Amino acid sequence: MLSNQMLYTTIDEIKKVIKEECSVWNSNGRCLASTSMDKEKVQADVEAFLNVSHREEYLITKNSACFFVREEDDPIFVFAVHGVVENVEVVGRLCANQIAALKSFHEKSIDKNRFIQQLLMDNLLLVDIYYQAKKLQMEIDEQRAVFLIEPKRQREDILFEILDGMYAESPNDIVTSVDENRIVLIKSLENEECEQMQEIALAITDGLMSEAMVDVRVSYGTIVNELKDVSKSYKEASIALDVGRIFYKDKNVLGYNDLGIGRLIHQLPISLCEMFLKEVFNGNAIEQIDEETLLTVNAFFENNLNISETARQMYLHRNTLSYRLDKIMKITGLDVKKFDDALTFKIALMVSEHMKFIKRQD
Repeated sequence: MLSNQMLYTTIDEIKKVIKEECSVWNSNGRCLASTSMDKEKVQADVEAFLNVSHREEYLITKNSACFFVREEDDPIFVFAVHGVVENVEVVGRLCANQIAALKSFHEKSIDKNRFIQQLLMDNLLLVDIYYQAKKLQMEIDEQRAVFLIEPKRQREDILFEILDGMYAESPNDIVTSVDENRIVLIKSLENEECEQMQEIALAITDGLMSEAMVDVRVSYGTIVNELKDVSKSYKEASIALDVGRIFYKDKNVLGYNDLGIGRLIHQLPISLCEMFLKEVFNGNAIEQIDEETLLTVNAFFENNLNISETARQMYLHRNTLSYRLDKIMKITGLDVKKFDDALTFKIALMVSEHMKFIKRQD
């Protein structure tokens, strides 16, 4: 149902065009919106109009003109012009049709958005998906992928409007949301676009940065060929977003098929994670390793276990760097200068980050 505010905005624009006060009334004779403070002067005309046969399209008196706003031939509103303007019959009927079209478009948008949200959450039966898709004139068999957009720092309401505008000219693309923190883009893909998922995601991040100066993280799931499988792509994009938030904080774009070992760790049960950490750290907590040492070992990993290059980048003496790395061996028994031990420790750090994320979620 159209809100009274939307009705007021519509008839206020009509008033500017026809240069006359106007109002909208429901089928019980109650005023829903009016541009005039003195709406009572047409109330009698509206009530009289409602008392005549609903087959009548309009009623024109000395003081006003009333027109039915119809939905599938049934009157739902009365549009009243508070005066008799030139060509009032034509003007009134056009305005009534405009209000009817606005209501139809608004309700169709709400229905479509509600359907998409239920589809993403996997809350629909297969028969309901096909029925609703046909009703909303949506293609069943079409290549699609789900993109999730999340601002890195805070909620940004303007992002939805910008993203909706970016894809307004693509009738098969859908922009919606399922919570207050993430925007969902269901992108219809041509064959040539299937190899350009990364480029599409980068275009989103660049577009939102240039339009709103907001840094966002974008994830995407795999391509699906049927509408019923959109929820699968959505779940994959959600996993990619979580994995990126935990393990790849510096990345702005994350594809489900490009998550590497992060996806594997994210799917491990908590019991195995706890067991693994206990083994690696000999029963001690990772918190025993100070922040300085962790920064040093991460830089060491980024430089492919190259002591000289790591020392140069961190402006450290080689002996100082070696001392910090040896502290890890004293705590864990792992010599991170060796590849196998370095790999074990790196995985342990990722598992630890995963556990922290789970605890924050709880």
